Parts: sequence; structure tokens; C-alpha cells
Amino acid sequence: MQFFGRLVNTINSVTQIFTNPYRVKEVPAAEYAAHICLREDGRVALYKNSLARSWDCLLVNPQSPHVAFRLFQLDNEAEALARFEQYAGQLRPFYESSHQPLSLEDLQQLSDCFRNHPSWTPAHVAVEIGRRENFRHNHVLSCVNSRDSEDGCTPLHLACRRGDVECLLELLECHARVDITDHSGETVFHYAVRGNSPHVIELLGRTPTAGLDHLSHEGLTALHLACQLGKEDMVQALLKVRASCSVVGTLGYPIHVSLKFSQKGCAQAILEADASQVRSKDPRYEATPLHWAKKAEMTRLLLEHGAEVNARSCTADQALHIAVARGRLDCAMVLLTHGASTNARGQDGNTPLHLAMKHDHLDMIKAIIVFGGDVEVPNDFGETPGLLAARSSKGANRKVLLDLLQTVGTERCHPPNPDSPSLAPSAASSFLEGQPSTWSSSSSLGYKDLLYVSATLGQLLKAPDVLDSPSEGRRNHDRLLCLDGGGIRGLVLIQLLLAIEKAAGRPIREIFDWIAGTSTGGILALAIVHGKSMDYMRCLYFRMKDMVFQGSRPYESEPLDEFLKKEFGENTKMTDVQTPKVMVTGTLCDRQPAELHLFRNYPVPETKTPTEYKTSASFKPLTQPEQQLVWRAARCSGAAPTYFRPIGRFLDGGLLANNPTLDAMAEIHHYNKTLLKKGQRQKVRKLGLVVSLGTGKPPQVPVSSVDVFRPSNPWELAKTVFGARELGKMVVDCVDAGPCSRPAPLRLCSSRSAPTQTAPPWIGPGPGVR
Repeated sequence: MQFFGRLVNTINSVTQIFTNPYRVKEVPAAEYAAHICLREDGRVALYKNSLARSWDCLLVNPQSPHVAFRLFQLDNEAEALARFEQYAGQLRPFYESSHQPLSLEDLQQLSDCFRNHPSWTPAHVAVEIGRRENFRHNHVLSCVNSRDSEDGCTPLHLACRRGDVECLLELLECHARVDITDHSGETVFHYAVRGNSPHVIELLGRTPTAGLDHLSHEGLTALHLACQLGKEDMVQALLKVRASCSVVGTLGYPIHVSLKFSQKGCAQAILEADASQVRSKDPRYEATPLHWAKKAEMTRLLLEHGAEVNARSCTADQALHIAVARGRLDCAMVLLTHGASTNARGQDGNTPLHLAMKHDHLDMIKAIIVFGGDVEVPNDFGETPGLLAARSSKGANRKVLLDLLQTVGTERCHPPNPDSPSLAPSAASSFLEGQPSTWSSSSSLGYKDLLYVSATLGQLLKAPDVLDSPSEGRRNHDRLLCLDGGGIRGLVLIQLLLAIEKAAGRPIREIFDWIAGTSTGGILALAIVHGKSMDYMRCLYFRMKDMVFQGSRPYESEPLDEFLKKEFGENTKMTDVQTPKVMVTGTLCDRQPAELHLFRNYPVPETKTPTEYKTSASFKPLTQPEQQLVWRAARCSGAAPTYFRPIGRFLDGGLLANNPTLDAMAEIHHYNKTLLKKGQRQKVRKLGLVVSLGTGKPPQVPVSSVDVFRPSNPWELAKTVFGARELGKMVVDCVDAGPCSRPAPLRLCSSRSAPTQTAPPWIGPGPGVR
């Protein structure tokens, strides 16, 4: 029996250890009649429980005197007395102002709150547990603007953080102040931002207050804080109550904070409220929001709202310098495709290419070089990007990078001036000797070939009979530019046209009298005629890649339609611009066999009598040039099967003339015959120069089967379907490529040698020249 007694005592002791002494419990009041009452204050009394050897605090309900609530049961008299004083003083306003007697749950919440926040006033506690009715008690009213001694927050701060609209309205009716700050300098608006109710901000901002744009000790207004936390709904609520976007904090304006933390929705809301914020500069670097952008979507958003792509900071750096230095390739590509200067000199005279070389970022280097980055520009220390590449590039990147530099014409990576005082002798002697380029033996078009072709074309353009621009009318011969199809490989055409412009020293539009194009070449031809620069088109093609070629084939046609309308105008006619003359190919697919059609910006030659201009009961008449929309002509020429849907009765011109050279030459011949027929011999000008540009050869991929046969079982049916699909793709690609789309992208001929003859000696034997 003694053993069981000891076991019971042990269990009771363990139970007491794990029992919460502050758990509120309903007890019979009669149990404490025999115990000594040590203290009594209002309805709260402290008893010494001799049986349990504890000090118990009770709350007596006068409406039910036989029942009491034990608030705590402690085994330490000093602690019990201290808690009694706390409970007696803070409970009074709640049981005196409550419409109903306090429940067990209410008392437990109050008890926990008293202990967890001993520095709070009853007003703070009322907000915390959401007891709106207690704000009418005089003692609670006297505390509505009291600050917590720990963090300095007022009851209104707590109500805003909790998003409790009812308590907020009650406090405002009780004249709670909205301009009080806590120990961190934060106002009720800062607390509201940390909550989850935009309605709270709207209620606080109904009347103007200085607290709306107050800077905390961290240099953040409520709007800064909302941008930092990425709370778009709070940003919109603050802007709705006229929070200022032009308050400069530690990091800058709110727009800078949203960009630092990559909060797109917040940045967009600010820009829609105040478009001028796109040009704001931070106080430290005088950098625009574009410098701060860390993601491509943020960069694109700023550019769409008018950000200056080449704006400089106080260190002379542009946004592209920052993107390259931070390794943000996606941001850099967006900047490059929107016209960022690739050769702008930033801090220490470094161009973006210098920075990319220092960080050995191969993809970044390739992108910058494609967009015209110069590998021979020295910085303030006399270092060229090529020299930095020789020093910095390591591992597998090194060989690829040095081969790339040879490809773009860098024969050696020259060291800086040895006499430069800013460089150590070892730095001056550390450079890479150039090695013979292996590209001259390659079957592809190398840099030397481009140089040779450009030089040849330059000589042709400087000849006496071709020196004048087309508008001057003193030449005896016309010049024709032909641009092949090839989809996104139209970027090859753009790069070649840029080289031609550089060699000729004038825009493409001023060099040629006739421009013919198919598909992507047709879009370029129309762009040239309408005065768009090749630099702009290069950027546009990279943007088009993301805008139009989304998902898998066949692509949606609507993005392409909208793209062309935006670039050429929705109502622009072919004949609105008549110089130079342009012809764009399309394929009429409403007849068998299909027929080539030319979209022109000049009258149709009378001697050219194709069936498309004959009145027929079978075919509707075609739209004449003066009524033909430019964007529709471009769309018709690029409606490649399996890529985009047909537009009306037209398919891609590449089906019949992916290389439009011969068709263009025949068209010019018919045009001249029409002039002769009309007696306008003085307007006839023979063709003196033809430049035909291709888009190169796409990479080959393996095909497992093109076998199409009558299946006899489900397995053979699957093989037939797969083979038919691969065969269809191959037929379309082969037709689209055309007989004249070769790996060599450039073909030249002049009036001194017929196009069917071999290239004359003055053109040279380069592998890319036909």
C-alpha cells in the first residue's frame, strides 16, 4: 500500500509540473469560504489555498455568486501578489463595461494578453482581443493615444496591423491620433501595410495627414514599405489616398524599392499613377529605375513606359553596363533589343563588352558582339576587350572565346601602352599573340569574306555611274536588292545589310532603286522602304522572336498581325511610299496550280498580263497597289504553311520564290517595256547591279522515318502517321528553302557580267560570293 501511495503522490507532482498555472478555470465559490482572503480589489480576490499550498486568484461574478473563475494558481506568494495587482487593475474596465458577463474564453484571452504584454494599456488589450464595446469605458478612453513602452505603438497602430476595421472606426470616433509614430518612426500607415486590409488605408486616408508620407528611421514611407513587401493591393490603396511617389528614402524613390525587390505589380501601379517616375534618380548613384531592374520583365515594363535606354548614372554607366556587370543576361537582351548602346563608355572608360570580358560571360559576350560591340575600343587604361578576354577567360570558355574573337576579325589582342603609369609592367607584357584564323578554309561565311564582299560592294557604289543617290536621277542604271525568306533567320539579312551600309556610308534605302523580298525578306523590304533603320530592325527582330514565335508550330496568327499593324500602321497603303520601288512575293493558293503574286508600291506593268489580273468568274479580282494595305502584304508574304495560318487566299511567297531575284529581274524588264509602250523611253533605266542576300542554311537534324504506306495493323498505322508528319515537314521546308537558298548568304552581279555567268575576277573567289 505504501508503494501505491508513493506512486499516486509522484503522479500528482508530475501533473502539477505540466499543469498551466494560468489556465482559467471555473470553480465553486464555496470551496474558498474556509480559505484566507489576502487581497480584494473590486471583483478580484487573492486567496491562500492551504490544502493545495498555493495562492489562487478568483474573479467573482455578482450575477452568479456561487460560481467563480480562478485566474491563476501559483505556488509563490510574491509572484502571486504581483500578478494580482496586474490582473485587478487591468480587468476592471473589461468586466465593468461588458454588456454580458465575461466568458471563460474571454478571461483566458485577457489573462494571456496581460502576461505576454505587461506594458500594454487596457486600450491595447481591447484591440488585441477585438472587444470594441470596452472603448466606452473612461479608463480605456484615456489610453487611446498611449504608447507602449516597449515599441511605442498605440492602440491604433495595433488595429491597423490586425486589419480590424471595427476597432479602427471605434478608435477614430474616440479621437485616436493618426500622426503618432512608434519608436522606429513608423506611423499607422506603416502598420496598415503590414496588415492585410487595403480598406484600413482608405479609412485612414480620408482626411489629409502628414503621417501618410512620413519617413521611418529606416528611410521608408508606407509606400516604400509596401513596395519592399510586394503588396500590390496596399500600393494601390496608398496611391488612391494620394500617397506621394516622390519622397526620397534611403534607397531612393518607391519605384527604386519595387525594382530592387523585383515587385512588378508595385512598379506598374506607381508608373500608372505617375509616369514621370520612370525618369527618377536615386540619391546615391543618380541611377534611373532602369539601372535597378533585375529581371527582364521589369526592364521591359520600364521601357514600355518610356524609360530612356541609354540614360547614365553619376558614374557614367548605363543600364546595360549594370546588367552586364551583374550577369543579368535576360535584362541585357531586353536592353539590347531596345537600342542600348553597345559601345558606350562607362566608369573607367569600360564598354559593356569590357565588363562581359572581365566576367568571362560567354553568352553575354556573343550578344553584345552581335549587336555591334567593338572588340578594339580601349578603356581609360588602354585595355581592349580582346586583351581582357585573353587575361580573364579560363577553362572551356577560353578556346571558344578566342575563336570568336578571330571570327570577328581580331588578329591579336594588343596590350596597352607600356608607358602607361596606371599599369604594372607585368600587365603590359601579358597579352595573347594572334594566331592564323582557320575560318578562311571553312565552308561557312567568315568575317574575312564579309569584309571582302563589303569592300567589293563599296567599290561598286563609288563607281561614277552609281555614285549618286536614287533621287538625284543622274545614273544610267538601277540597282536591285533581293532578300530571301527564312523566318527568324532574317537576322542574317540584317547583319549583312548593316555591313553594306557601313561600306557604302549611307542607308540601304538610299542605295537601291528596287527592293524585292520574300516572307521575312518581304517584311524587311517594306521596313526599308518605310525608312526603318537596320539597327532598329535588328532590335525589332529579337523582340518579334519573343512576341510572335511563342509555343510550338503552328503559331498563333494574331500576335503577328498585331505586330505588323503596329510597325507599318493599320491603314498604310502600299503606294503611300513610292521610292524606292518594292515588290513582295506571295502565293495565290485559291487556284491549281498555285501562282506567284507580287505586292507592289507602283502600277502593275501593262505588258505583264498574269492571270491574277484577268477578270474571271472563278477568281475574285486582286486588290490593286493603291488599295493594298502594307501590313497585309507583309502578312501574306510570311504565311508559311505549318508556321502560320493563311491570310485570305495567300500563302508564303517562299513556296514559289523564296529567292525572288529572277522574278524581280523579270518584273523590272516588264516595267521597262511598259514605259517604252507608253512612249516614256527617257524613264527607262536598265538594271546595273543586283545584290541578292540569303539567310544561310539551317542546322540539320536526324529524321527517323519518312515511310508512308497502307497500314495493316495499329503499329503500322502509327508508323505511317509519324512518317507522313515528318515527310510533310520535310516537303514544306524544302519548298520554303527554294533552289537558290544556299549556305552562302550573299550573291552579287553587275551589268558587266550576266547573272548566269561565273563570278568575274574583281569579285574574288570567296566561298560566300555567287
